[in-house]
Amino acid sequence: MNTTTATIAETAQSMPAKGLLFSLSGTIILSTNYITAKYGLTGFRPESFCLIWSISAAFFSLVIIFITGQQRRLKVPKSAALKLFLIGLANGIGILLGWAGLARLDPAFSSFLWRFLPMLGILFGFMFLKERFSRGEIFPVALMISGGFVSAFGRWEHVGTGIVLTLLSCCAAAIQMGLAKVVVKDVGSTIIPFYRALTGIFIVSIWLLLTDSANFDVPASYWGVTILGAFLGPCLSLILIYRSYTYWELSRSSAILTIEPLMVIPQAYVLLGKFPATQELIGGSIILFGAVWLTLLHQRQAAAN
Repeated sequence: MNTTTATIAETAQSMPAKGLLFSLSGTIILSTNYITAKYGLTGFRPESFCLIWSISAAFFSLVIIFITGQQRRLKVPKSAALKLFLIGLANGIGILLGWAGLARLDPAFSSFLWRFLPMLGILFGFMFLKERFSRGEIFPVALMISGGFVSAFGRWEHVGTGIVLTLLSCCAAAIQMGLAKVVVKDVGSTIIPFYRALTGIFIVSIWLLLTDSANFDVPASYWGVTILGAFLGPCLSLILIYRSYTYWELSRSSAILTIEPLMVIPQAYVLLGKFPATQELIGGSIILFGAVWLTLLHQRQAAAN
């Protein structure tokens, strides 16, 4: 085997490992979202929180772009401009819905509900990216939905609004994932979070003006935790997750996201003193089991083909 062939083979073998590394590290950092955001939302109204979150994320993303010397990539190809705008539009709508949902729910339970995102990522990958989906995968999807019903049964008046808002936000996030998979090679994983946040600022600002719901006069601790969360969540974690898309399929990165609640539960208990109610824990565990089943089944069938 010559040197060129050996290098190509080594690169091919390292791609799955790199995909796993970027996706797993991004997911670990992303799990802090539920903690920092839940704390910030106890001080800010959701709309004000979203604006601070988006401005901070855009700023940190831009700093990273300049530190890494990628400022020339800010001029994106015309073919990717519309997709970037749609990512930002979905982000603006999604964070307004998602943080309003989190303000009404336990952070760990919210993370269980977000297991529908990998499911939607797989479905969107099948519908728009020509990735694989089989009839057998309907069963874990049905199990996940049943877990949602278990969590909400008899408690809809208390958690219903939060559940609906969170699931709608999941849909917006799945759209972002699908579009990011399409443009990441042309734009770069470091550039997408910046334009995503920048467009989100515009969307959230319009909503804030329409609703007249601004409240920024809160203690400094809420500002500090919110800004920190904006760096870890929509900035650093997404750079890593989007980077993973260049090494393996969207569905594989989505699979890693299924384990996020296992990271959120201890963080919420230690840092916020919160633990999901028994019914939420049972229903959430069913959702998590269905999500793991779905992703494993999806991966097995993709490998067979």
